[in-house]
Amino acid sequence: MARPSKPLISRTAAVEASIEIIDEEGLDAFSLPRLAQHLGVRAPSLYHHFGSKDDILIAVARHIAGKSVIRPRRPPGPDWPEYFVSLGLNFRQSVLRHRNAAPVLIKHLPRELLVPGFEDAARYLHDSGVPVHLHVQILDGVETLCVGAVLSEAVRKPRTRGALFPAVSFEEHPNLTAALEANEFTVKELFANRIRSFLYGLIFCDEYARGAEKPSA
Repeated sequence: MARPSKPLISRTAAVEASIEIIDEEGLDAFSLPRLAQHLGVRAPSLYHHFGSKDDILIAVARHIAGKSVIRPRRPPGPDWPEYFVSLGLNFRQSVLRHRNAAPVLIKHLPRELLVPGFEDAARYLHDSGVPVHLHVQILDGVETLCVGAVLSEAVRKPRTRGALFPAVSFEEHPNLTAALEANEFTVKELFANRIRSFLYGLIFCDEYARGAEKPSA
């Protein structure tokens, strides 16, 4: 079947409609015919913007993990780790808003999408006075931590503070039960503290290692 001579819908509209279908009906319900039906067009119209279903899903991943993530407005300075905490929380919020799309991000999120963000973050680190030899460790570590933690959270059922681990009983798991009772943090707060722990721990380890390398007097 020949493609229409002019596109009947925009690329942005197709991506937003795809997300609506996945949010409301689940990923298994998504297909090119279903998307065309949702948009009120014939399926060939979609080929003006996308070569395949995978191309659409890549665009969905870019939208959720890229365009929808708000960059923190925090000036560079000694509290620079909080920039990455805020960025991580914004990424988490964007992904969890579309839980049904988590498998799309796992399979289709291209790392090159994050390169402009890495450049911005590296400049922020530079302006904050963070040693340049730590920049890659920070950027790679925060990305790995955030993407892994958030996508894992997205594919699970939402958890509460007291139910972080499934099927815990006092009789069989007294120490874990005590730990859960003593925990003061929500899932969101644990996520934020995980980023802080990584960043402050990295700085501490670097300063300790460099201090240990100095010759004794």
